[in-house]
Amino acid sequence: MESRQIIRDVEARVFRIPLEEPMQDARHGLQTYFELVTAEITCEGGQSGIGYSYTIGTGGHATRAMIDHDLAPMLVGRDADEIDTLYDEMQSRLHYVGRGGIASFAISAIDIALWDLRGRVRGLPLWKMAGGAGKTPLTYRGGVDLNYPLEKLVDSVGGYLDQGFTAIKIKVGKPDLAEDVARLRAVRERIGPSNKLMVDGNFGYDLERATAAARAFEPFDLVWFEEPMEPDDFAGYGLLAKATTVPLAMGENLHTEQEFRHAFAYSSLSFIQPDASNCGGVTGFLRVAKLAEAKNIPVCSHGMQELHVSLVPAVPNAGWLEVHAFQIDRYTHRPLVVENGRAVAPDEPGCGVNFDWDRLEAADAALRKAL
Repeated sequence: MESRQIIRDVEARVFRIPLEEPMQDARHGLQTYFELVTAEITCEGGQSGIGYSYTIGTGGHATRAMIDHDLAPMLVGRDADEIDTLYDEMQSRLHYVGRGGIASFAISAIDIALWDLRGRVRGLPLWKMAGGAGKTPLTYRGGVDLNYPLEKLVDSVGGYLDQGFTAIKIKVGKPDLAEDVARLRAVRERIGPSNKLMVDGNFGYDLERATAAARAFEPFDLVWFEEPMEPDDFAGYGLLAKATTVPLAMGENLHTEQEFRHAFAYSSLSFIQPDASNCGGVTGFLRVAKLAEAKNIPVCSHGMQELHVSLVPAVPNAGWLEVHAFQIDRYTHRPLVVENGRAVAPDEPGCGVNFDWDRLEAADAALRKAL
């Protein structure tokens, strides 16, 4: 019987990481950096695990404060291997002030650290702990490119093909639908009929505009139309699904199990896209995957490819892994591995995400100096 892993300390940190170039979507405006929030859990015997979350530039310090003031005190002295119990207790502790938002980001960072610790202690990689169904997910490259002129958009897509990707996602949501259609036509021509194509609206549409857009996009053989409307308009998604033949996807902005239950009940989704950074970490992701399995819906991912590469293929209803433009893996010791259009999960014990702390600190310092 394994000895108990009693938590001695929880340390949270925040880093601001610059993007290589400004990026834009239909809702969040121009983005120049993201925040990385890390949480290290250390046990009495010296064993430790690292978890993390990320933001699109706001909320990182609030997330750290919630870890420091509300979660760390309840975790110290507890058995780190009682992950499900600790997860439910964290949810209960923050329920009144949270139920999503900052609370879910803080819980996610802690939960990922607990799974990393478990894997290191047991000598198991995350993909095996999470179910072990596979380790090489279907993979696509997602761009944050609504601000790109048409020529640059087409060039960027060509670059993804050169990198070995056989599936591409672009942003849509221009004020003039005709411009979106022209961009989509040019991208489809560039990638050809055999490669896969998705679009992401970042909830920039209302139901009327989303319906018009979906119908205009039908000729381009899309895998999905992602998050065209507000993510909590569950009934609206159900209406949109009836109005178009384009499959619908969402999930990155659903942060609680109850929100996912509503989506499965009312939204007629063809794909679900939980993000372990904000839906409760590994535990939250796996609970969503189980709900989706019962509905025969494939589980995809949003962002955090260096972690999701181990989660997506591990479940029986595996969908697509997104390779996001926020390339956190550039600050780890193992950048994402892609072979023949599929990513490959790491076999090392734990979550397989080991940060290059010196590089993170240098990037953060440089950005703070520039700002």
